[in-house]
Amino acid sequence: MTAVVPRRGVVAALQAALGTAVLSGPDIPARNEKDWSTLPPLRPLALVRPSNPEGVAQAMRICVEHGIAVVPQGGLTGLAGGARPVEGSVVLSLEQLVGVEEIDIHSATMTVRAGTPLEVVQRAADDAGFFFALDLGARGSCSVGGNLSTNAGGNRVIRYGMMRELVLGLEAVLSDGTLVTSLNKMLKNNAGYDWKQLFIGSEGTLGVVTRIVLRLHPKPACTMAALCGLADYDAVLALLGGARRGLGPMLSAFEVMWPDYWEIATRRVKNVRDPLSSAHPFYVLVEAQGSSEEDDPERFQTWLERQAEASIITDAAVARSVADVQAFWATRDAAAEFRQVVGPHSSFDIGLPVGSMDAYAIECRATLVSQIPGCRALFYGHIADGNMHIITFVPDAEEQPHAKIDDVVYRLVQKHGGTISAEHGIGLLKKPYLELTRTPAELALMQRIKKALDPVGLVNPGKVLD
Repeated sequence: MTAVVPRRGVVAALQAALGTAVLSGPDIPARNEKDWSTLPPLRPLALVRPSNPEGVAQAMRICVEHGIAVVPQGGLTGLAGGARPVEGSVVLSLEQLVGVEEIDIHSATMTVRAGTPLEVVQRAADDAGFFFALDLGARGSCSVGGNLSTNAGGNRVIRYGMMRELVLGLEAVLSDGTLVTSLNKMLKNNAGYDWKQLFIGSEGTLGVVTRIVLRLHPKPACTMAALCGLADYDAVLALLGGARRGLGPMLSAFEVMWPDYWEIATRRVKNVRDPLSSAHPFYVLVEAQGSSEEDDPERFQTWLERQAEASIITDAAVARSVADVQAFWATRDAAAEFRQVVGPHSSFDIGLPVGSMDAYAIECRATLVSQIPGCRALFYGHIADGNMHIITFVPDAEEQPHAKIDDVVYRLVQKHGGTISAEHGIGLLKKPYLELTRTPAELALMQRIKKALDPVGLVNPGKVLD
């Protein structure tokens, strides 16, 4: 009975302080019981949806006073279980903490609330004559605070970097409810520790980010794209090297798709078409963004012709319009629809040395088939930034063997010198394998940072670290 009193007390205290922003029991929407991971739903004690940073801080203070764990939630598009509630927790959702507060045209920055969807940020930047570089398939659902908390990368890391490179300042609520504000707009600011870096990629385990200053870039004058068919992975590497040399800073994306992925994406996903005339062992989407509508398209075309003359490219389709560029990207974004096409599956986000990726794919596919009869594995990814994605499933299985698949994928990542997470985070699902790609000294340092900023262990407990 003694354990129930503080639980009831925290809900009453939250409702007294925040009113209708607090939901409990059957009033909690089912969507807040889980994220996009394969973990089952879990109903929290309460759902708190503050509409301002002060409300986030107030909710945190009340939960800490009652000794109740807090699980932050953004757009709930995470695949590692980082936003899933834990037993007896209060979910602190930022879905009402939304909006663009300011666009500073002189500093080329945007100040936003953390729950703002990524697509809203992209459109606001575009309307103001700027470009916000982060882009990923879940753009319409994911929140920019969640992007920050997982240090999202997405499609254009090769040119603009990860989310870490796109954040200049932030505001966050610490585990004791203290609101710390540093909405810096300057590229150069070495006045003491750059504490925001601790929160970027921390998956909500050190505190809750409430506002962010984002770095904007000039809007590209033109975007060029080509979908290329290649004969082997050596040709893929040659094309990447040629793109880096020949396109230079114009190169904005280099997406590689293996044929097993390509077949499902172009034949089974609605409204996705194959622009090439025949099948190939590899497919590469190359995108370049230019500053001159007169000169850069011609430069891109000339570069592409040289790759064909050198027999690096077997076949290619070149975008002639914005609609063509979007259609090319649809082949890559089709992965978001695979759950409807192939059913339940495991999704992986790993990092590998670029030169090792095909060797990994070959060994991983063979090992999965030998250990899990009937298992299929589809490979694709950003590649140029060392990021490979994998979709695995056993067709028509009553239950997908997630644990067996995880063990094969992650142990081979260790063998090939990679990382178990390139951009999706660790959450709950990858935590058992973190030691495969982090040394004991690194893990001990992470524990010390967690203890320093969350001494009682109430902020997203059990995620990333024990």
